[in-house]
Amino acid sequence: MIGYSDLLEETPETPPETVATDTETLQPLIRRRIRITVAYDGTEYHGWQIQPGFATIQGVLEEIVSGIEGAPVHVAGSGRTDAGVHALAQVAAFSLTNRIPPENLKKAINRLLPPAIRIHNVEEVHADFHPRFDSHAKTYCYTMYRAEICPPFDSRYVHHHPYPLNEAWMSLAAACFIGRHDFRPFAAKDERYIRGQSTVRTIFSSHLRREGDRLIYTVRGSGFLKHMVRNIAGTLIECGRGNLPHNMLPHKSGQTAPSRGLTLISVEY
Repeated sequence: MIGYSDLLEETPETPPETVATDTETLQPLIRRRIRITVAYDGTEYHGWQIQPGFATIQGVLEEIVSGIEGAPVHVAGSGRTDAGVHALAQVAAFSLTNRIPPENLKKAINRLLPPAIRIHNVEEVHADFHPRFDSHAKTYCYTMYRAEICPPFDSRYVHHHPYPLNEAWMSLAAACFIGRHDFRPFAAKDERYIRGQSTVRTIFSSHLRREGDRLIYTVRGSGFLKHMVRNIAGTLIECGRGNLPHNMLPHKSGQTAPSRGLTLISVEY
């Protein structure tokens, strides 16, 4: 069993012949702002945000980083992915007084993380950096598997939908989401929206492509509401069935598509 102290032994120590002066001893601890890039398989997790009684990505990270720091540490994310949603490059940040170098910190966290979560990058950033409020754009992909039989090794990461769809109609409908719109019809019910928080977002690109048996919807936007991408994916399916118009922005959402097909691809700053 690897302990926190074992992992921190990789941090360069003060050479034996160097003796700290009284002035150095009294120097205040400097808080460092750390930005990390995280990939995870969200299948076994109840989303990003901490929820009592459930395993979450944020909860796992905070437990490990707090152990390394020796004090409670809050890990802020660029957004709250839903239960079962995956990420290739989620961005998060936290503050530490521990002087462990970024590369050693990455190794320390990864050794303690479960296999479904991995840190790809660790870097020091300015003290005011916030992964959510400083971001300019995010990209998501929603993947549907269209063949009759879905391979078991793909089933955790795709929505299996082998039923007839007019994919040309779906592509036309996807383009209708581009631009600045009020996406309230495509958001889950949330007290924040009821209290008047803006539901206007800008979509920079929105398109479908075929890769073998996979139909992949990719959307890049300034930000996304709760369940928004999954609701758009469900809407495109309804457009493909002919149940919603494909030549204009639909006035209502289709059924929320399953979370396993959704992956956060990138966050831009």
